[in-house]
Amino acid sequence: MPTINAITPDKLARLIGTPACPALIDLTESGDFIPGARRRDAHRVSDWADVIAAPSAIVICRDGAEASPAIAAWLRQAGIRAEILEGGMAAWAAAGLPLVREAVLPPRDAGGRTRWVTRARPKVDRIACPWLIRRFVDPAGIFLFVAPNEVPAVGERLDAAPFDVDGVFWSHRGDQCSFDTMIAELGLSGMPALSRLATIVRGADTARPELAPQAAGLLAVSLGLSRMHADDLEQLEAGMIVYDALFRWCRDAVDETHDWVSHSPKARVKA
Repeated sequence: MPTINAITPDKLARLIGTPACPALIDLTESGDFIPGARRRDAHRVSDWADVIAAPSAIVICRDGAEASPAIAAWLRQAGIRAEILEGGMAAWAAAGLPLVREAVLPPRDAGGRTRWVTRARPKVDRIACPWLIRRFVDPAGIFLFVAPNEVPAVGERLDAAPFDVDGVFWSHRGDQCSFDTMIAELGLSGMPALSRLATIVRGADTARPELAPQAAGLLAVSLGLSRMHADDLEQLEAGMIVYDALFRWCRDAVDETHDWVSHSPKARVKA
């Protein structure tokens, strides 16, 4: 019999990475976490319940029975549609679903946010990587775009992880782009849709459009966005929609075709 006000791991997995994903509240104290989840202290729910910027939430604890039912009930009385993850972290791990590696992330600020810094005027990788972080790692992640020579100093002063610049951890490796590096290091390589998207990003970012038919189109859209937006953060927000759409295509629509004939009304058969 299904648990009341609960969602199963497989159903949650279908929501992760999409704009419609509820706020994921992780009540565990440390360790790797479900993609997109944010850690919160169960004992301080009255302090943070009112600042969840989402109409719905899924609460995650160790086994689905320890702390999440109480916290979900509190959130519901605060006006948030809250469910628990059935079976908690234990059920998620048992299903072989991915976990983000906390140990590789930059230090979090007092609000639990990660900070990242890269070169200004992004094109492909420097939009794709923030999209990956916002959708799968830290929905509230902070991104700083600065002049190339300012990246090291800004990163050091603000505890921000440099990415997509020479000589740093989060960057190109061999024929792989920074997006590839992030997927591998964060523990997300087991997600087929992300692996498919990575090939498209790699082709667009490294002048190898032959890697995927969609790579040339992504490059064209990326260059167009960079000319439409003088503000890098505005460009990032516009680019999020592009990557949301590509991710859903990679996950759900690769076998779907579209042409004039297949979508034309069928002729009526005369009696």
